Amino acid sequence: MGTKNWGRWGEDDQRGALNLVTPDVVKAAVDSVSTGRVYSLGIPIQGHGVPLLDYRGTPMRLTLQDGTDDGIFAMYGCQEGTGAHEDVLVMASHTTSHMDALIHVYGGYHHYNGVPFGEMRALGGAAKLGIEQVGGFATRGVLLDMVRHFGGDGNGNDWVTLGRIITGDDLAAAASSQGVEVRAGDAVMIRTGYLQFWWDNAAKGQPAPFEQPGIGLDAAEWLASRDVVAVVSDNAAVESIPFDNNDFLCVHRALLVDAGIYLIEFNNLAGPAADEAWEGVLAVAPLKVTGATGSPVNPIYIA
Repeated sequence: MGTKNWGRWGEDDQRGALNLVTPDVVKAAVDSVSTGRVYSLGIPIQGHGVPLLDYRGTPMRLTLQDGTDDGIFAMYGCQEGTGAHEDVLVMASHTTSHMDALIHVYGGYHHYNGVPFGEMRALGGAAKLGIEQVGGFATRGVLLDMVRHFGGDGNGNDWVTLGRIITGDDLAAAASSQGVEVRAGDAVMIRTGYLQFWWDNAAKGQPAPFEQPGIGLDAAEWLASRDVVAVVSDNAAVESIPFDNNDFLCVHRALLVDAGIYLIEFNNLAGPAADEAWEGVLAVAPLKVTGATGSPVNPIYIA
């Protein structure tokens, strides 16, 4: 069994590894900013042109009101020529760039800190470990560019070979070659290049294959043993697909369930990688949807 943080921050803890983000950790993270460049890591929320999973449906932006409703605010003293446009957003909480709550996945019928899987209700949502427990956080971000480390897929492409399982030794070697150290309280960003593959493949009119590169259980333990607070990826699940040992969501169980480490998926890491922005401050603020299993996010990275 790998790293298990149940009870580490108290029997009633609902924030997991975020307890490691102390004011001193945040202050130290600020010292890692060297250029002041700001990167928006989230990908667009739209009905096509981005990776979508069929069972999660297609995100929709519906117009609530527009110029065709001109005049409806006259009773409020609205002057002629003044109006407003508004939308309704309909989307799954785990669509495009998103953050998993600790209630997202369970193993042995339990979530992080021993919370029974029955604490999640179809109508009421999560009684514990919902995404609202995160609030928001900022900490030191460390980018490990596995595309650079492996030299692409061996065929001159800007992505790791599809289906490749990244190990702890791979992460350690990438960190060493980039001259960065993974410290307690860090959010580790792992670039596989999968988004670049997906967009390149979609431009050719081809369906995306099942396989994706990602980390396996060995890498998950390497990260957990270093007390990271979050793992940020550019693929669908942080972990490889097919799953390590053909064990569905085994990395989710090791990180979310056992260690209370958050997963933030489908983020575009190509920009900071191109600039060799290996460390900086990562700020993440999920929507405070009470009882939700996750939330769309647009992480901001300042290097």
